[in-house]
Amino acid sequence: MAKTNVLAIILGGGQGSRLHPLTESRSKPAVPIAGKYRLVDIPISNCINSDIKRMFVLTQFNSASLNRHIKDTYHFSFFSSAFVDVLAAEQTPGNSKWFQGTADAVRQSMHHFLRHDFDHALILSGDQLYQMDYDEMIKKHIKSNAKISIATIPVNAKDATSFGILKTNEENDITSFIEKPAAELLPDWTSEVSEQMNNEGRNYLASMGIYVFNRDLLVELMNNPETNDFGKEIIPQALGKHKVVSHQFEDYWTDIGNIESFFEANLALTDDFPKFDLYSKAKRIYTHARMLPTAKISGTVLEKAVLADGCIINAAKIEHSVIGIRSRIDSDSTVINTYMMGSDYYQPLDDILNKDVISMGIGSRCFIKNAILDKNCCIGDDVKINGGKHLKDSENELYAVRDGIVVIKKGAVIPNGYKI
Repeated sequence: MAKTNVLAIILGGGQGSRLHPLTESRSKPAVPIAGKYRLVDIPISNCINSDIKRMFVLTQFNSASLNRHIKDTYHFSFFSSAFVDVLAAEQTPGNSKWFQGTADAVRQSMHHFLRHDFDHALILSGDQLYQMDYDEMIKKHIKSNAKISIATIPVNAKDATSFGILKTNEENDITSFIEKPAAELLPDWTSEVSEQMNNEGRNYLASMGIYVFNRDLLVELMNNPETNDFGKEIIPQALGKHKVVSHQFEDYWTDIGNIESFFEANLALTDDFPKFDLYSKAKRIYTHARMLPTAKISGTVLEKAVLADGCIINAAKIEHSVIGIRSRIDSDSTVINTYMMGSDYYQPLDDILNKDVISMGIGSRCFIKNAILDKNCCIGDDVKINGGKHLKDSENELYAVRDGIVVIKKGAVIPNGYKI
């Protein structure tokens, strides 16, 4: 198979309300992760590592920063057919609606895809954290004569009630599907999994929202305007009519569905051996190449900390935290269980030294715990942010509390001595 016959379609998701306020001014795929990347870099990097280099990213909300990131980041040879293009929802003479679901997003954009020669469409989510060889999935798809392949991950009974669960036969064909099954139904929904997964009690196959479609079938299915969603409609309706197979994946995968899962996925990168491996040569994650200086640290105790490029750190202590690009933390400040996204630019030194102005970054004598600081936040001196389950969900113009996590909004200015 010529790998150039695969077209990747990355679904940017809807309004991203469960990731609010991080999606207040940007689309979900543009949300910064791991201190220097964006969520969309994950599926794009997986594609590049799988030698799939023609990609569309579908979005409809706040797509300006996503457009800018992709334009500035993914440059391919002039002599190559490779590209990464953002397709925002557009009104046409034949359609005046927003995307109504994942399948409807593909349907509305189909005229763009059909301008390209491809045998298989690889449909991906733009808000998941994992590293996968899609080429392996596509080869298995072709070998099994499948019309649709679905990437699945074994989950335990507790997690199974939150996913679409698939059941397979001896040939790995998917025979049935149930969306978020009730706990009492689960005994009928176990599937054949590896010995290791079985030993861990992970014998339910959950859909990962990653699909391979044969081109002809995708075109046929997209002709039905009544079906708007892959997981809820397209896949269940295809079972029994077309050969649909499972591609079982057993490595690290997490769905960045809400603030809590986003927070946990980022802080997990501080583990000694993180399950999401940013240090793999074969599975490297690509992003915008910035010409930033090295991080500078003075008088700081670091414990399970990840620091990105260009930081200036004079904190007393940073523990179990991810500190993003161009972050500045002043003296005698303590940062624990925090994801600080960093800054888009450096402020002039005169502004930083001006005591009448609250500069970007974290000031002196601050205590920050269980928090997410969005880009370009200005935290004054003697600020105390102590997140935790004792805080109820709330929101104002400066910050929001979600599941005990304090999210300081992008560009927010927190005055000296403020307490949360």
